[in-house]
Amino acid sequence: MIRDIFTKNKKKRATTIPSNDAKNDVPEGLMTKCPDCKHIILTKDLLKSHKVCTNCDHHFKMTAQERVESLFDEGTFQSMDDHLKTENPLHFPSYTEKVESDAKKTGLNEAVLTGVGEVEGQKIAVAIMDAHFRMGSMGSVVGEKITRAVEKATELGIPMIIFSASGGARMQEGVLSLMQMAKTSVALNRHSEKGLLYISVMTYPTTGGVSASFASVGDINIAEPKALIGFAGRRVIEQTVREKLPENFQTAEFLLDHGQVDAVIHRAELRDSIAKIVRLHVKGAAAQ
Repeated sequence: MIRDIFTKNKKKRATTIPSNDAKNDVPEGLMTKCPDCKHIILTKDLLKSHKVCTNCDHHFKMTAQERVESLFDEGTFQSMDDHLKTENPLHFPSYTEKVESDAKKTGLNEAVLTGVGEVEGQKIAVAIMDAHFRMGSMGSVVGEKITRAVEKATELGIPMIIFSASGGARMQEGVLSLMQMAKTSVALNRHSEKGLLYISVMTYPTTGGVSASFASVGDINIAEPKALIGFAGRRVIEQTVREKLPENFQTAEFLLDHGQVDAVIHRAELRDSIAKIVRLHVKGAAAQ
């Protein structure tokens, strides 16, 4: 029968689908995708532009070491208190393991790098927070290192600069982390009483207890473009005041418009701007 002829000649057809496990010819880390504009950038070009997107000007997070390299005169930076390590005072579960994991990833023992170096020949002390280590949260060691750096600046009679990048106080250390807000602020007040300059540079993100303490009390407060700066979260504030907040609320530009920061400075211009401010301060102090 005709039906049997067609049945006998019927063959199964299969389509070959390429395996997702095929090797990618592009080396890992060669290119980076901008989270804002989705533009693909060669990683080497991104590093040359101080980790700023060449398409939309988005400022990527920088590591503490990258900050050092972009700010200081070559070979002048000397770190301090690198040996200080976080303990687990409250015996918080898995806290020690997480700190050790971040230390391996970042090469730091804590979320801040401190030291002394020169910017265009001007000696300054610095504390640089690194958001890649426990989201830059401030625990007892972070507070201690910043305090010691400020005290060193006071002792040497030089300006102090703090680059903030933090999610706030470190919850795993409880009240000990909250105490660092007062501790760092007192050290900065003593530095100020000596007539010395303190520049606060707020980067993405500067929130919680850090924004409510040393980040906001600079003689000059600078922010990077579009940096998130605030204390409580946007949703918490909206629920409290029962109002819809502006789209650019808690951004560097919003704070500049409302007098809470003195300047929003592009990362490519930050080193020159800091050097200029320090020179003006030194000349002014010498003239008195």
